Amino acid sequence: MSKVTNTLSKEEKSKFMPFRKDNYILLLIGLACIAIGFILMIGGSSDDVDVFSPDVYSFRRITLSTIFIVLGFVVEIYAIMRQPKEKEA
Repeated sequence: MSKVTNTLSKEEKSKFMPFRKDNYILLLIGLACIAIGFILMIGGSSDDVDVFSPDVYSFRRITLSTIFIVLGFVVEIYAIMRQPKEKEA
């Protein structure tokens, strides 16, 4: 059996790639924002099960974490939809 050699140039390969380096960087930034949002939701458990802990409704858990998660998803959508700019000849 013969091996098929890949004779495509770097420019031709980049035409077939769905994402570029900057898309992957934006994807990682979006994932980091989502992870930070979920980490901000963690904690504040009560030692006694019968006692209510008002820390559940803190600004950090209700508002700040939600902002980070939504921001992360917006960055993810932008990273997926972003197309590279055409180079002018």
